[in-house]
Amino acid sequence: MKKELRIVSPNGHLGFAPTKEESFYLAKATKPDYYCCDSGSDDIGPTALGSDRSVSMYRWQKHDLELMLLAAREQGVPMLIGSAGDTGANSRVDMYVQMIKDIAKEHRLPPFKIGYFYSEVDKDYLYRKLDENVPIEGLDNRPNLTKSDLEKTDRIVAVAGIHPFMKALDLGADVIIGGRSSDCAIFAAPAIREGFPEANAYYLGKVLECASFCAEPYGAKESVIGTITHEDVKVTAMHPEQRCTVASVAGHAMYERANPYYEYFAGGMLDMKDCTYEQYDEKTCRITGAKYYPAEQIKVKLEGSGKVGEKFIGIAGVRDPYTLQHIDDVIHFARAQTEKEFQGKEYHLHFHMFGKNGVMREMEPVKNITPHELGIVVEGIAKDKTLAEELTLFATRQIFYARLPEVKGTAGTAAYLIDDVIYAGPSYEWTMNHTVPVKDPLELFDVHIEEVN
Repeated sequence: MKKELRIVSPNGHLGFAPTKEESFYLAKATKPDYYCCDSGSDDIGPTALGSDRSVSMYRWQKHDLELMLLAAREQGVPMLIGSAGDTGANSRVDMYVQMIKDIAKEHRLPPFKIGYFYSEVDKDYLYRKLDENVPIEGLDNRPNLTKSDLEKTDRIVAVAGIHPFMKALDLGADVIIGGRSSDCAIFAAPAIREGFPEANAYYLGKVLECASFCAEPYGAKESVIGTITHEDVKVTAMHPEQRCTVASVAGHAMYERANPYYEYFAGGMLDMKDCTYEQYDEKTCRITGAKYYPAEQIKVKLEGSGKVGEKFIGIAGVRDPYTLQHIDDVIHFARAQTEKEFQGKEYHLHFHMFGKNGVMREMEPVKNITPHELGIVVEGIAKDKTLAEELTLFATRQIFYARLPEVKGTAGTAAYLIDDVIYAGPSYEWTMNHTVPVKDPLELFDVHIEEVN
């Protein structure tokens, strides 16, 4: 049994913006045991999943995969990627597997084994669960899943825990490309498989998932290394000017949580309320005291996306002082005129105002001060593309035509606008943020392995 394990995390979201090479090569020089990276998130919104595409540039994704693959193969240590291609959909897994093969061929790498797993869930599987009266519980105050929710859904992914990564490692994989995955599981899986405590392993994943976001001063896309032992977790910044401090690591561990001391996984709960943080050396923070409680029943998170319609965007600006003082009336007029013109039609219309809520003065917001100028973005969505364009054009122009009681005669002083609208592509919504109980943690994940020559 190993006394410690060292994992490098080079990027908090592989390919979203390119990994910084200087700190990566510094990390590589320390010869870590694993190269692990998360490549996706639901933070990007539902459109990428629904339309089955990436939001990251292919060139950036290849850059990051190439850095990791060449380093891992040179050392002969495993490389793990989760949530391939931003969403973890099947097509994104296939894309990453092909990229790995192409990079290996380009650099004439010796043969190695690649493992990969899919995360997409067939709607019929969930229809059967509902017919069997299995509760598919909503997260974040969503009601339980209904057949109506399923009907509105175009694509579903299950969020993998540690199990498909561990299975691929057991099958001898040197490189693993995962479908949609829990961020922490990508790092926790090798540590748990190597015999380290689950509490420390999941905390290791929690602190490494966003790479250098756990360091100070703030700097993204820089490498950090996590070291796990049977007693503690240590995290070290690789960039010469960054440090992992008590404040930066504790702050990152507890960000974005309704209850900052707990993190829930498919297999249980990480309890961080008794964690102790200490400055181990200038660039390293040491953490002890994490606890882990296995779940009585394994539940897998599901993310689903469905198309709402086609989207156009209009842009208007307002500088006239009187109009600025009555901007709420202007928007009310534009909305009312649009409702009258498109009565009986199904659409969604949003007015986003930038600059309305005061100005910044010495870094403090000053409220109730009329701004010099407002930018207004009009978002129109309808199932029919022509209707969506007409809707957005009409609503944007009504800002220009608003009838205010003290305006007498002269037109054109209230607003200026781009006298056209921009097609923004199809618009999607999250239709599913739920958990489904499973008997086998691998039930929804199809693991494959093959030789790359």
